[in-house]
Amino acid sequence: MTTRSSPDRPGDLPLTRLRWWDIPAVVALETALFPGDSPWTEAMFWSELAQGFHYVAVRGGSEVVGYAGLAAHPEVAEVQTIGVAPGFQGTGIGRRLMAALVDAAGEREIRLEVRTDNAPALGLYRSFGFELAGLRKRYYQPSGADAYTMVRTS
Repeated sequence: MTTRSSPDRPGDLPLTRLRWWDIPAVVALETALFPGDSPWTEAMFWSELAQGFHYVAVRGGSEVVGYAGLAAHPEVAEVQTIGVAPGFQGTGIGRRLMAALVDAAGEREIRLEVRTDNAPALGLYRSFGFELAGLRKRYYQPSGADAYTMVRTS
């Protein structure tokens, strides 16, 4: 997988629904982004798409450079995953993906988990109104990293 180190205009990159044919690229990106914490498999993404979960992707040309997923239940929505290719981090793509998930959640409460040491993600989530709700010790495996639970109420 190739990424550009300085995207020209990441705000202009198209945001679309994630499709089944995107799964191999998303799994490769997931593996690169979360190597020590059991990255999601093709089967996991297939299952969530089959269940109708809301997944979006940002593309740089034909390449998926960001992705995010949301499970929307009647009363609550849960952020399943969000990831941006290293060469595109800090360009606003994560913000666009998060905005799409918040929009898809509508008036539901939104919950998520995030590594306690992931300062950029914590800042992004706080900017969308998420607040700390709890701590899950050794949540991420096999690294044993802790996770905060966060909640956003409308």
